[in-house]
Amino acid sequence: MLNTIWVIMVLAGVLTGILTGRMSEVSDSVLESCVNSVNLVITMLGAMCLWSGIMKVAQKGGLVNGLAKMLKGVFRYLFPGIPKDHPANSAIAMSISADLLGLGNAATPLGIMAMKELSNVNNNSVIASNAMVMFGVVNAACIQLIPSTVLIIRQQAGSSNPSSVIPCIWIASFISLISGIIATKIMEKFYIIRG
Repeated sequence: MLNTIWVIMVLAGVLTGILTGRMSEVSDSVLESCVNSVNLVITMLGAMCLWSGIMKVAQKGGLVNGLAKMLKGVFRYLFPGIPKDHPANSAIAMSISADLLGLGNAATPLGIMAMKELSNVNNNSVIASNAMVMFGVVNAACIQLIPSTVLIIRQQAGSSNPSSVIPCIWIASFISLISGIIATKIMEKFYIIRG
């Protein structure tokens, strides 16, 4: 579906350029965007390698595991249907901890592992459990302590203080996280009543 949307947008842009007689401007913009995207990727590559290295050191140093242990109490409230000693608890905590620390590459496989464990708790049903939905919401709205991708893009765009947006990102992420949790908890109650 997303590919279809992109194709429609590109074709609409080209068609608009043809109809308005500004095809040369469309062509120039395409070429300029190609150069800018390559420059951005090269800049992001270096910065992402730096942050990934720092976060890998934090992971090896036990910071991710420590954060996971701290969050287990919160997860008992968010995911009450998971047995106390089930591997899903650890998988969820590790995934969210990796997200919090900006370990995007490490967070993805941990998130997949957590969802597999949640599926096991749900007896591999084709219908998502409340815990699976809550994990998806929390994972999607997760607060990143170091939003490295945003910082890199702002730095590349010429910002004099790329990190000035961090408090705003934290506040917006926190609000979206709380809103998502509240909405999910309300829908859980609705589902129980209606189900």
